[in-house]
Amino acid sequence: MNIKDFVDLNFRHFNAAALKDAAEAYVEHMSEGGKMFLAMAGAMSTAELGITLAEMIRKDKIHAISTTGANLEEDIYNLVAHNDYKRIPNYRELTPIQEQELRDAGWNRVTDTCIPEETAIRKMEHHLLKIYQDAEKAGERYFPYQYMYKLLKSGVLEKSYQIDPKHSWMLAAAEKNIPVFTGGWEDSTCGNIFVSHIIKKQLASHSIMKSGTEQMHALVDWYLEQKEKIGFFQIGGGISGDFPICVVPLIQQDLQKDCNFWSYFCQISDSTTSYGSYSGATPNEKITWGKLEPDTPRFIVESDATIVAPLIFQYVLDSFSTGASKEKGKAVAAAAK
Repeated sequence: MNIKDFVDLNFRHFNAAALKDAAEAYVEHMSEGGKMFLAMAGAMSTAELGITLAEMIRKDKIHAISTTGANLEEDIYNLVAHNDYKRIPNYRELTPIQEQELRDAGWNRVTDTCIPEETAIRKMEHHLLKIYQDAEKAGERYFPYQYMYKLLKSGVLEKSYQIDPKHSWMLAAAEKNIPVFTGGWEDSTCGNIFVSHIIKKQLASHSIMKSGTEQMHALVDWYLEQKEKIGFFQIGGGISGDFPICVVPLIQQDLQKDCNFWSYFCQISDSTTSYGSYSGATPNEKITWGKLEPDTPRFIVESDATIVAPLIFQYVLDSFSTGASKEKGKAVAAAAK
């Protein structure tokens, strides 16, 4: 039994039904020719979401991404240092002294998983510095994800791969050359290191790195270029979600231009539903901000994204691989006629 059939059979009520409904609507949106935008917060790369996300990108089920700078880099850390990671199942029981011991030994803990400082973070540092310096000499400027694409496409890390490359969502994104927006990129390890290069005079200035407002400008251009309706699939909250979803009111209210509202919305969140909290706001609040319409399919799955996101992604992949969505698309088209 594939994941789609398993979910269809078992996920019939309560929060499970919300997952199924969101997955079915995702498939319907794609079957009708829509595109999907992914907003990804948290530490999903360290949770190895790339196993399903990379395939979603390769199969054209994700067309652009907004993510934290941490997810951008941590997928590559996992790619080159996976075997050196340390898992700590009893992380809730660690004392402050044990946490210090991990720090002093070069381990950066993300819940139950420790990222090795030397074989992950420092392995990339000098390669990225050379790419930055080459851009500076050439008078070129790029977005953070474009530098990461240059790093991956250069091949300098290939001998260091420790996982199957097909499980790296950044490699898949680089192959497809989809845009990856990272509002607040400086709030990441690579962003911190970039600043240190400037302070240490290894780079002349910040000018080679395109800014957050330039990323928003690029997002506006990308959104207006799309002829298809675009859905919004959000994992977690914070800047990775709020940054891109604002593009619609920016275009409509600030530019006074016509564009489609987001045509599908789903958020996976473990935040308590609460007005005043962006992560905990119910989807219908976004109607008042000019992001969604009253008839936009809206879903919120209140659960752990490390469980929910792979299930929904595999549900979508299974739907298209079995041809079920194609038949549904034909039925929709026939009904429209």
